[in-house]
Amino acid sequence: MSHARSTSSVAPEQVDLRCRFGATPLPHPVMTASGCFAYGQQFAAFMDVGKLAGVSTKGISPLPRYGNPLPRICETASGMLNSIGLENVGAESFLRDKLPFLADLGISVWVNFFGEDMDSYVRCAEMLEAGRDRGIDVLEMNISCPNIKKGGIEFGTVPRVAHTLTKRCVEATGIPIVVKLSPNAADLPAMAQAVRDAGAYGVSLINTITGMAIDVRSRRPRIATTYGGLSGPAIKPIALRMVHQVHRALPDLPICGMGGILSGEDALEFLMAGASCVQVGTANFARPDIGLTIVDELRKIMAELGITTIAEAVGSLRPVEPEEPSSWS
Repeated sequence: MSHARSTSSVAPEQVDLRCRFGATPLPHPVMTASGCFAYGQQFAAFMDVGKLAGVSTKGISPLPRYGNPLPRICETASGMLNSIGLENVGAESFLRDKLPFLADLGISVWVNFFGEDMDSYVRCAEMLEAGRDRGIDVLEMNISCPNIKKGGIEFGTVPRVAHTLTKRCVEATGIPIVVKLSPNAADLPAMAQAVRDAGAYGVSLINTITGMAIDVRSRRPRIATTYGGLSGPAIKPIALRMVHQVHRALPDLPICGMGGILSGEDALEFLMAGASCVQVGTANFARPDIGLTIVDELRKIMAELGITTIAEAVGSLRPVEPEEPSSWS
């Protein structure tokens, strides 16, 4: 016997997609993820970028980075492996050359940033502070990238270290800081609690999961650094589990969820697990306008399910109602 709950559909125009990430208002919950949408301007030829809720930029460091050697990207089953190495123009060039385009869009601008050690994280936050009145809404502090030889991942697994780093960066800028957590942490809720206690505005999760791929004919790794970050639909179940765990432990902490989102239904899963908004990443490489398609699909599936606001969806996951196992006869 099925225990599925009946729903009453509504017209799509009755669905209000407006939402909030903490105190930050968004017209809908769909943003693009860092590293998968460059600085936004590159996608303007394919879509109206201003119709997104927001953009999280490529990771910005105090000085320009050239990234890792080639090859540094390959497709995998249901995903993609990359080891770009956080190539970027640096904070000064970003503020001068990239931020004006994003600021003119009128969307939420999240600047992902990182350093190679604690002092360079703080230095980057201090430099980006100059963008506070020029369009930057959030600094997304990346403590979880597996694609650089030092920094990033070193801060993403120990709550005490993450707390210290977050506190120093929060004190270095007036821009709200969202911490992008590492999926490699043994206790993700403890990491979220640590950065929240240090003054973080919210958290983003998850980043890529470390993996590898081998060309059996050459007997060589498919990317030059051997290991890289796995993204795409392959990691979605893991991402959903982690979003749910953090939301269950800290229900008032704003969460931006990501990891393999390809459709409006995928996005709704993340909202139901506890995310306040979502970021679309790997899918942008195949379909540059996928974010806007997901917005339309989200509205339609919410209407079908009779969900009229994002607030109704966030954290609305219900427990399974177990059925008696069928008896053998």
